[in-house]
Amino acid sequence: MKESTDYIMKFIRDTLDEDIEGTEKFVDMIISAQKIFIYGVGRSGLIAKAFAIRLVQMGLEVYFVGETITPIVGKGHLVIIVSHTGETMSCIQTANIVRRIGAEVITITSKEHSKLATASNLVIHINPKEDEERKRLAPLGTLFEDATLVYLDGIVAQIMDKLGQNEGSMRRRHAIWV
Repeated sequence: MKESTDYIMKFIRDTLDEDIEGTEKFVDMIISAQKIFIYGVGRSGLIAKAFAIRLVQMGLEVYFVGETITPIVGKGHLVIIVSHTGETMSCIQTANIVRRIGAEVITITSKEHSKLATASNLVIHINPKEDEERKRLAPLGTLFEDATLVYLDGIVAQIMDKLGQNEGSMRRRHAIWV
């Protein structure tokens, strides 16, 4: 376990030590959006949902695409899609549909030239570098998913600062205390 976690942590540190292009624009698009819709499938979807929770706790109007209570995406809205491969068909279809109706799309992916990236206004590229150890110590999309979670949690502080939020104001939206 230690070998695997050391490998994963080193990857995350190395990946996020680099300047992730588009981060400032990503934060500004979130802050200026009328409504924010988040989407992802599988483990990428779980990472996306974790980010959605933090945005809600900052008082933003946020929905997860595909839930029964999610309203219709419209012009001026922002759709954030997390997809390791950028080739998941439902993600590509979602991006193409919402762009046609005037929403902006931000994609977080490891494949900056994927079909999903092509259908997006902004691409945040989280690049898991391949080596033989990855298959043994961090199979499938583990490196992308873990780095994306840390990246998204890392920009929460930027959004908090720009919105004038703090842990206390977020905590009031965190849970209902009886």
